[in-house]
Amino acid sequence: MSKKVDFQKSIQALSVEDLQARITEDEIRLRKLEFAHAITPLENPMSIRNMRREVARLKTQLRKKQLEA
Repeated sequence: MSKKVDFQKSIQALSVEDLQARITEDEIRLRKLEFAHAITPLENPMSIRNMRREVARLKTQLRKKQLEA
């Protein structure tokens, strides 16, 4: 399976609190990546895009769970 499908399945099992914790953790990591890229270019700048998309997927899943409750 692809990484995206595995990621989707793994976040569906998380609770609302776990999702919120993971979102804040990933947002901090994203800010650090962006800061590091501003100082010296990253070897793989696509990692910023991937991290941004992961955060968006997490936020989407969180919102979906909040609307179900």
